[in-house]
Amino acid sequence: MTTLVNSVSPLKNPCSESPRKACGFFSHVPNIHSFSLNSGFTRVLASTQITISPKDSVLTLPNWKSGKKFSRSWEVRLNDAFFDMEFLVNKGRKPDVTQATQLLYDLCKACKLKKAIRVMEMMVSSGIIPDAASYTFLVNHLCKKGNIGYAMQLVDKMGEYGYPTNTVTYNSLVRGLCMHGNLNQSLQFLDRLVRKGLVPNEFTYSFLLEAAYKERGANEAMKLLDEIIAKGGRPNLVSYNVLLTGLCKEGRTKEAIRFFRSLPSKGFSANVVSYNILLRSLCYEGRWDEANELLAEMDGDDRSPSMVTYNILISSLALHGRIDHALGVLDEMMRGHFKPTAASYNPIIARLCKEGKVDLVVKCLDLMIYRRCGPNEGTYNAIALLCEGGKVQEAFSIIQSLGNKQNCSTHDFYKGVITGLCKKGNTYAAFQLLYEMTKSGFTPDSYTYSSLIRGLCIEGMLDEAMEIFTVMEEHEYRPDVDNFNALILGFCKSQRTDLSFEVFEMMLEKGYMPNETTYTIIVEGLAHEDELELAAEVLKQLHLLEVLSQNTFERLVMQYDLEDILV
Repeated sequence: MTTLVNSVSPLKNPCSESPRKACGFFSHVPNIHSFSLNSGFTRVLASTQITISPKDSVLTLPNWKSGKKFSRSWEVRLNDAFFDMEFLVNKGRKPDVTQATQLLYDLCKACKLKKAIRVMEMMVSSGIIPDAASYTFLVNHLCKKGNIGYAMQLVDKMGEYGYPTNTVTYNSLVRGLCMHGNLNQSLQFLDRLVRKGLVPNEFTYSFLLEAAYKERGANEAMKLLDEIIAKGGRPNLVSYNVLLTGLCKEGRTKEAIRFFRSLPSKGFSANVVSYNILLRSLCYEGRWDEANELLAEMDGDDRSPSMVTYNILISSLALHGRIDHALGVLDEMMRGHFKPTAASYNPIIARLCKEGKVDLVVKCLDLMIYRRCGPNEGTYNAIALLCEGGKVQEAFSIIQSLGNKQNCSTHDFYKGVITGLCKKGNTYAAFQLLYEMTKSGFTPDSYTYSSLIRGLCIEGMLDEAMEIFTVMEEHEYRPDVDNFNALILGFCKSQRTDLSFEVFEMMLEKGYMPNETTYTIIVEGLAHEDELELAAEVLKQLHLLEVLSQNTFERLVMQYDLEDILV
């Protein structure tokens, strides 16, 4: 540690504040049936008789586990294994428990959640009871991806048929809601779970406290902690670290230091996480002497410097332009017990790109790859900073060189880069690089266009997101339903559900047929704007018109607690 010493476009024509009506929406809703993600659970679990195939009919799936994970070839083999399992189960064969469970895990890790749910359906239909670990793993991944309703429905359905549900599973739901919902909804949902048997623990409290400081500020989070303790809750150090994070996020470093020093009086000793939280604030504020004093204290078993500690030092030094010092910490890291990851190199690359030092960027990337550290989305976002200095062709040349070293097709690589930039709200650079990519033969597909739409919406550039459709049509590319859904979702996430209705009408005028996802996004958008009565009205009408399946209807009612409103 000795090295340490040394544009948002405004929205035109905003809507009026008059109450929103849903009647115009219903007049355009076609009478169609749509696919429901969880339809298989009702079909499978509703049966009290499960036919178990003979022992000698247990199927063995082709091996998908060899080779580099998440490479193109690995994903192809993973999909093949899934389709083989589906085909053979439909023929009455019983899957091998170990293989089926591993397939479920790998599909989750590859973000193929619909297929993962289908694997669990097939296990249940074959008479296999998924273990608590795989069941909770699937619920957790659904929640992380924002599919809270599906996770809730899965827990509810599995509970009805005697499948185990424990506090860990319930905590996944609470965490998911806190990440993607709002605090009031999370607290109401917690009450419902407590009635179902959840015993809140320190992790439950931590999720709620994190949601509280993000939504209402650190002071309100502290009040919530006082209420939890008054009701008999027993938060642990994790909860206090959450509050420490809240103070630091608000730039209240002096208060955070006092809070940090008061931990022993609350019955806790600071751990490495506590130190890292405070260290990050001190370093980013350039308070190196105080940071050094804190580092000198990090000598115990549970507060020894971690990988995160080194990455904090590297990123803060790079932020302040102290590249040589950052590289020194990186070398010290290599001499120790830690192997640097892309997250260790990316801040250095980002600073060099910001300064336009292309040769040094190339050298740093070469060193990174020489040390067997592959680039990630953060690396491409760092390289994209060259575009800010007008070095678009240089940025593209570097990305093209990295693409040649990846084990995937050029098309998939370019698509992944554009998507990664858009996810981080780096959409302007994405458009600049996309232009260079198209000159090299890359043709954007529906997924790429949807990524651009979502990226523009993230940055609040709603008019520009709408203009994507004009650009697509000018280039003789016919948008699809997924593109419209991306725009509707973007408007809803920007709390402009009123505009999503306009997009819906435009969609119909152009002859596109909405699907169940379209309707679900609109209902969820209204619910997230606390327009629960309107959301319930729209949901009820959609259900009556049979454009939402019973499963989706029940999922939305459960997720947003609309049962009483629908009565």
